[in-house]
Amino acid sequence: MILNIDNTHFFVSRKAEDVTEKEINRFIDQYAGTQVSQLVFSINAMRASYDSRVFEPIWQGYDPEGGPDQPFLSALPSEESRQRFDNMMQNYCQLCGNGKNVFQHWIARTREVGISPWISTRMNDIHEVNDERHPFHSEFWRTHPEARRSMYHDVGWSDRALDFGRQDVRDRHFAFIEEIMELYDVDGLELDWMRFGYHFRPGFEEEGAVLLTEFTSDVRRLLDTWETRRGHKIELSARVPSRPATSLALGLDAVEWARRGLISRLVITPFWATSEADMPVEIWKQLLRGTDVKLEAGLELLLRAYPASKKVQTNSLGTVRGAAMALLSRGADDLYLYNYFDCVTCMDDLENYPTLLREVGELDTLRGKPRRHVVTYSDTWAVGEPAGYLLPATVTPHSVKAFAVPIGEAPAAAQQAYVVLGVAQEQDTGEETVWVNGTVCQEVKDILLSRPLPASPVRTWMIPAQALHKGRNVVEIQGFAGTLDWVEIKIV
Repeated sequence: MILNIDNTHFFVSRKAEDVTEKEINRFIDQYAGTQVSQLVFSINAMRASYDSRVFEPIWQGYDPEGGPDQPFLSALPSEESRQRFDNMMQNYCQLCGNGKNVFQHWIARTREVGISPWISTRMNDIHEVNDERHPFHSEFWRTHPEARRSMYHDVGWSDRALDFGRQDVRDRHFAFIEEIMELYDVDGLELDWMRFGYHFRPGFEEEGAVLLTEFTSDVRRLLDTWETRRGHKIELSARVPSRPATSLALGLDAVEWARRGLISRLVITPFWATSEADMPVEIWKQLLRGTDVKLEAGLELLLRAYPASKKVQTNSLGTVRGAAMALLSRGADDLYLYNYFDCVTCMDDLENYPTLLREVGELDTLRGKPRRHVVTYSDTWAVGEPAGYLLPATVTPHSVKAFAVPIGEAPAAAQQAYVVLGVAQEQDTGEETVWVNGTVCQEVKDILLSRPLPASPVRTWMIPAQALHKGRNVVEIQGFAGTLDWVEIKIV
């Protein structure tokens, strides 16, 4: 499996006084002997996480002696956030300032423990753009509002992303990539187009697709040069939206990149709001046929059943197992985890993190394990596309609602499966019925369900043996009166 390391995670999650050489090494060593085959180090947001000549470093303007109440941190809304940011800046100054570069150390350490080191650059990061004074922001972004996507209405965060239709925006980021390749001896470079996914003025995405293909070609030629200098292969990867039509409509022509031989790996993924276990892997594989590109299925940390869900909860070991089983069985070449860290930004059941790292990357280690297959949605759509979510759904006594749930391989003979529904009933009709693939199921009580959970009361039906098969299974319900907000197949 591939694990992305956020550019701020280590720096914000460790107290400055606790950051020793032992802790710096332990951060990498925890992944040795696991199924992690690549560590992908994110190296920037709007600012660089090292002492860059192209993007200002994240700590530029910060006074190491100034404490949390200094002007650089004044835009932060609370004392707690200023203290947290102050600690992060102390770590950056200690590990990346004054000629130091902890990322170079981590890259070398990653190779020492038998894992492939990569660098990822976020192509259009817009964290905190609703506050122009936030210390995350670059001076280029602050002083060039004309370089943003759609300042003519400027009502949402995506309006404030940089416009890659502009030559100066593309040139600036290409210069940053040139600097990255000069500084870091890595096995691969990832162009992270999913931070944050919207890169062109509305209506100019088709023109933009041509520009980004040219940009990707330029990056590939740059890597070819560095392959000769370094004496080893340097791969190029890209992170794009989960659905091919969406990706293309946003100006990200990943299939063209693959067919031209510009990339060797492609990560399909949601943005952030939820993980997505029903990504169309088979369609992507067909589109990539005839290329050597490996398709990696990206999983985000959060899990929501629908966009308006107020429950903020993460995937668990069980739900990651379910998504991994489904996606790998459908033909994904690898699993790619984003925001799955060892603390702070992490699974709610963090005690299972070591197990996750040793299980979810391969079908052999997933078989026979408890897993959960939850219906979620795609959180990224281009203008003109219908939003892709099925829940919440209004159910009436005489209507039938159907849901397709991909589960990958069928359960082992010794395993039992259940349909789990979250349903707020206006009334019990006494005629509630659930089928799986046309086989009627029996309602059961007292089935334990841990987080993540639906907002509504849980009801559970036992699925008869042999009713489930590999791949997509159809759950149908009838006789309910109310609102359905959760559909899951749980295998124990």
